[in-house]
Amino acid sequence: MRQPLVAGNWKMNGSRASVFELLTGIREGVKTVPGVEVLVCPPYIYIPEVQGQLHGAPVSWGGQDLSLQESGAYTGEVSGPMLVDFGCSYVIVGHSERRSYHVESDEQVAAKFAAALQSGLTPILCVGETLEQREQNTTEEVVARQLNAVIELCGIAMLGMGVIAYEPVWAIGTGKTATPEQAQDVHGFIRGMLAQQDSAVAEKIRILYGGSMKPSNAAELIGKPDIDGGLIGGASLKAEDFIGICQAANN
Repeated sequence: MRQPLVAGNWKMNGSRASVFELLTGIREGVKTVPGVEVLVCPPYIYIPEVQGQLHGAPVSWGGQDLSLQESGAYTGEVSGPMLVDFGCSYVIVGHSERRSYHVESDEQVAAKFAAALQSGLTPILCVGETLEQREQNTTEEVVARQLNAVIELCGIAMLGMGVIAYEPVWAIGTGKTATPEQAQDVHGFIRGMLAQQDSAVAEKIRILYGGSMKPSNAAELIGKPDIDGGLIGGASLKAEDFIGICQAANN
């Protein structure tokens, strides 16, 4: 039985005051979801605040990205060991915004996945298609290519040490959401693809849905057999909404 994981990706949002208020609400609300693993991924600069405020709470924290390098003359970069130094246990790699705005290739994302594992972090590998790719019926081809880049570099067993997040790019921040059936179709494809190489990895790996999940649709989405939680954007910035999704995953 895969334990649900609900991960909040705060993106580039927050202030010291808003972070304090948000974490206060999450600390209180998480008491109602004992069966769910809860994770927050703040901007780098707020990680020390998160570490201090969540000390002793059943909530993990992680980074939104990491450098390919462990250290050195890489201005503006943050390495895996640095994240670990501040108590991070997870890191997001290959988010669609990184692939788009920073032109990260499948190969770069795979290398970041490997760097995360090397640092002792659990990578959350984001995969997904654009609206144009969906309309061209190439969703499975795109997702398979993104996954295969990691498998070719790291191997199927190492992929199994991470988490996968399917994010239909056309449903991020647009107000659109894939129907539960559309989401399940892709999640099922991912698990089936992995099962062809290693059935044990396919069975145990958690696949999150990352396309505008809200308290109002979370239960129906997470109720699907291959959806194991969510990578939450906007709704993770409000404690009530974020905990509402966690409660849906706890049922």
